[in-house]
Amino acid sequence: MRVLNRTAGRLSRHRRGPLAGLAVLLLGLLISGSLYTAFAPAQATSQASQADQVAQGKELFLASCAFCHGKNGEGIPTVRDGYQIGPSLVGVGAAAVDFQVGTGRMPMASPGAQAPRKAVVFNDEEVAALAAYVASLAPGPAIPNQSDYSIEGLSEEERQEAISRGGQIFLTNCTACHNFNGAGGAMPRGGYAPSLHGVEGKYIYEALLTGPQNMPNFSNGNLSPDEKRDVIAYLDSIEDTPEYAGFALGGLGPVSEGLFAWLAGIGSLVGAAVWIASHTTRSKKSKVNA
Repeated sequence: MRVLNRTAGRLSRHRRGPLAGLAVLLLGLLISGSLYTAFAPAQATSQASQADQVAQGKELFLASCAFCHGKNGEGIPTVRDGYQIGPSLVGVGAAAVDFQVGTGRMPMASPGAQAPRKAVVFNDEEVAALAAYVASLAPGPAIPNQSDYSIEGLSEEERQEAISRGGQIFLTNCTACHNFNGAGGAMPRGGYAPSLHGVEGKYIYEALLTGPQNMPNFSNGNLSPDEKRDVIAYLDSIEDTPEYAGFALGGLGPVSEGLFAWLAGIGSLVGAAVWIASHTTRSKKSKVNA
């Protein structure tokens, strides 16, 4: 018992000593540092990775995009007022880059009224790096997640409702250019609305969000994210709908149907009339000679 009392007395004297506070402080710093080391590296690594991605994107941009869009994405004007070799990319966001580069529209061989879809030049990692660099220039629309443009996970009733709403939105806002069947069509000044058949939902969402080329911009203030998703659901449903008439004529609507009616329908009637008339004339001549 005396031994315990002496030990407690020593500890009590050490706690009251001048070095006790310093020891407690060092112990607290050691514990807090250990906790920070355990939880902070993931965030630090993420920031470093993002910085590396932006740096990689800048190198790609300077090598492949700066000729038209400028070294800092500011755009390069021509000698004609209001015209540019390449527009400014400040504020277009990662979504615009992902759409243009991810579909092969950029880089273009030369400036033009329309950038057609072609083989993709960059791989997925390089596209992401370019998007990260352009996004670092100024705030802009981000690349959407799959949940933004997919109706997977909805019940069958909710899916049908989404398709119905999307069809109404598409028929109201998009058929003037893309046709009621999404087959596309010609536009003034050398432009055209591309076909939407087989286009991935992500790229349709990004096109609605950013308004590439001659397409108007349907921001989230004009069409909500859910409405964009519904439009994509409608277009996906068109892909699975069979052509009940058997001959769709490209799904281009009354223009192609009218042209077919004139060439095939009326043309065949004219041909039949000419054939009948020519054979009737020959039979009369043979009777006169007899």
